[in-house]
Amino acid sequence: MTQKHTDTPAAVALKYDGERAPVITATGTWELAEEIIRIAREHDVPLYENAELAGILARLSLNDEIPEELYRVIAEILAFAFHIRGRTPGDARPAADEPSVDQ
Repeated sequence: MTQKHTDTPAAVALKYDGERAPVITATGTWELAEEIIRIAREHDVPLYENAELAGILARLSLNDEIPEELYRVIAEILAFAFHIRGRTPGDARPAADEPSVDQ
């Protein structure tokens, strides 16, 4: 069985400051998506792969907060990302010596 792949590869970067809902800081498809992923890896930003979620988030504009309907799924992803880095959501603000992906 062959599967037709009609989805456009997309990547979305989120910023979470611990006070407001996460906001979209970068979106892109194809080569731009690859560049977003490259920069994230370069800065040891945890990545989560979900084509459907990326497609939904990629429709939003830069600096838009994520929609309320996605709070739970994004919260679970953020909690996992914090956990694998040995941090808690209370540590949302980067330390002075940590690079910020949205610079």
